[in-house]
Amino acid sequence: MRACRLVAFAATLVSNAPHKQHERLCMNMILSAAIAITLLTSVILVLRFGSVRLIGDNPQTISAFMAILFTSGLDVGLIMFPLTEFPVYEAEAEYGFTNALAIEFGFWGFLVWAFYFLTTFYFCAVEPHLKLFELRPVKLINNAIIIATCAFTGFLFLSYLPTYVPGITEPARYGLVALVVLLAVLSSTDIRYVKWLSLGSSGLFAVLIGAVWWVSGMSAGGFGTVVANLGGYFANLPKFIVPLTDYHAFYLFWWFAWSIMIGQFVARFVGGWKLWHLLIALLVIPSIPIAVWFSVLFYVHSEGIMLSGVIRLAMVGVGVIFVINSLDSLTKLYSINLGFTVARFGKARYVAGHWLLLFGLILLYQFTPLKIEWIGLGVIALYCCIYALIFQRRSDLRPLNMSGNTA
Repeated sequence: MRACRLVAFAATLVSNAPHKQHERLCMNMILSAAIAITLLTSVILVLRFGSVRLIGDNPQTISAFMAILFTSGLDVGLIMFPLTEFPVYEAEAEYGFTNALAIEFGFWGFLVWAFYFLTTFYFCAVEPHLKLFELRPVKLINNAIIIATCAFTGFLFLSYLPTYVPGITEPARYGLVALVVLLAVLSSTDIRYVKWLSLGSSGLFAVLIGAVWWVSGMSAGGFGTVVANLGGYFANLPKFIVPLTDYHAFYLFWWFAWSIMIGQFVARFVGGWKLWHLLIALLVIPSIPIAVWFSVLFYVHSEGIMLSGVIRLAMVGVGVIFVINSLDSLTKLYSINLGFTVARFGKARYVAGHWLLLFGLILLYQFTPLKIEWIGLGVIALYCCIYALIFQRRSDLRPLNMSGNTA
């Protein structure tokens, strides 16, 4: 618990810092230390328990698992941000050590997925023994973070909608967000809906990649030339472990904010894979479609190609489905954790209650100064608490079984 108090004290110092520069320095120090510790923990786990097989409560095939993970852990930003961010990365000196495509990929791909690996392992192998997330304080904090992040995701979508859909009216903007939340809550009523929506949206994303590639006129040789730029990320991989800029820190805090809840959600779908197989799958498989998508968009950017209104509308449509996927998985998670389920309240009351909660919070966020960095700090504090509690209760852990998730 001492670790919890230390991080809470650090967070207080950050929030009350009189100067923005000092505030950023404190936050970046906490963030850098958290990243280093989580990555080191992942390496130790793979070296020590690499052959252990993990299996969740509802095991799925690797394709279904990766579709659920990919669409639950990403949102509309993956679709819409790159074309606006490439010029920024090309213009700002801080990113001058490599090309804009490598920078974009570094913010979204490969190494950052290791956050999800660590938490997936924990909820498959450790939580069934220690049940730390059933302790009342941990449970309340965790679910408060989930609900806050879920609503904050909807708020970001509301805020950026005018950028995604130029000329959208205010009634249409609020109406679309209300509809997205409603569809997400409806999807969360049955885990089968979450699975099939994830598989369907992954397929639509593949179709979107093909459509943009087609209209761009890019050849296979041109794609090879563009994708070679990704080597700039791997050649400079250590640089991406710590925040390059405040904007990069925003992304890293965002990954931290999602890490515990996504690991908790997807752990139930792990299908009996060895630990090192899971790590490779998480690092590589989601990175492949991200790399292809970003490469196609980078070609569009580099060639100065103007995408048609139909293509942009299709991008928004797929992005909206990604938002629904993200919200339905988080709603499903906190509703189970808190017992606010369909079985308890009935479908009508469940849908109405969760829709009012989430949409109401989205509207309230317009009047608060809440930042994703604060949520990220809260998650880092929760990490510290869990690390401390695991050490305190380490004698309660039985050795991991080499043929199952736990002995």
